[in-house]
Amino acid sequence: MTRNRFWVLADRPLPARPQGDTFVLQETEIPKPGPGQALTRTIYVSLDPYQWYYKQQGIEPAGLPCHARTVSQVIESRMDEFTAGDFVFNTNGWAEYGLMGDSVWRPGYMVPRRLDPSSGRISQAVGVLGMLGLTAYAGMDLMASPQAGETVVVSAASGGVGQIAGQLAKQRDARVVGIAGRSAKCEFVADELGFDACVSHLSSSLPADLAAACPDGVDVYFENVGGKVFEAVLPLFNEGARMTICGLIAHYGEDASVDSRAVLMKLGEPIFKARSVIVKNLSVGDFAAKHDEMLAYVGPLVAAGKVRYREDIRQGLEVIPTAFAEMLRGNNFGKMLVQLSRDPTLEQA
Repeated sequence: MTRNRFWVLADRPLPARPQGDTFVLQETEIPKPGPGQALTRTIYVSLDPYQWYYKQQGIEPAGLPCHARTVSQVIESRMDEFTAGDFVFNTNGWAEYGLMGDSVWRPGYMVPRRLDPSSGRISQAVGVLGMLGLTAYAGMDLMASPQAGETVVVSAASGGVGQIAGQLAKQRDARVVGIAGRSAKCEFVADELGFDACVSHLSSSLPADLAAACPDGVDVYFENVGGKVFEAVLPLFNEGARMTICGLIAHYGEDASVDSRAVLMKLGEPIFKARSVIVKNLSVGDFAAKHDEMLAYVGPLVAAGKVRYREDIRQGLEVIPTAFAEMLRGNNFGKMLVQLSRDPTLEQA
């Protein structure tokens, strides 16, 4: 069996955004599973904006592979609930192999689970049928609850969460307007995902473009970005509008000591108060118990083609830092994944 290669953070202060020397590639013996543990081979690594926040805040332990959600296959198991050959959702991070189970660090709500390849592509377990699907379902359906005929705006609409959130609002017969980047992304959001309109945040006339796309104002805003995008939405809020703050990717390169959500709330406070806008912060871990409920609702929609989902899959462990930086800049097109090893389920299809 080959050795295990993985990326760790360099031992130095983090820059505002990842640079070429932010991460270091290391190599060790492949770990052996102890009692209550299993060894897994990583197939897909999920790259998401929150991971940079984890690194800035020191949430992930030093010296371990950089944290990420993964889809893997069990190689050897000493866990009663898993056997060799099983496909699993777990958190191997930026590594070719990893342990899961007892005494293995993971964020508390990211519990390893067995995957059923017959239920869809296993890569979707870190996307539309995983934490991103739960994030969209919780933030849109459970927190914002759009009603038929209301106008819903979704920022980062072509991204991993945004594309799901907007389509869930369409399932409720809302009018959905996306905000994305280059023209190809906007066309994808409108033509393939079925949003009613999509405007570009790259446009010098973004506020006017968005106002034209929302002639009746905004009733629900699903926030993934912040910055100038939030500023364009702010004056359009209707009385009693709801806003879910999922992420603020435009602020992730700022001083880690600055509370970006507090800054956003202060900026929006006059309009929030005047128009009774309800603002809620989304922490997907609070909705972990809703995962099966999400699967029961979203899974059939995906299978029937009523919720479509685009992935941006890169190849090889070596590309992870570059792909991660691209994702933070918005240069991905769909949910960003890196494939580290073969996916046997595709060969069986």
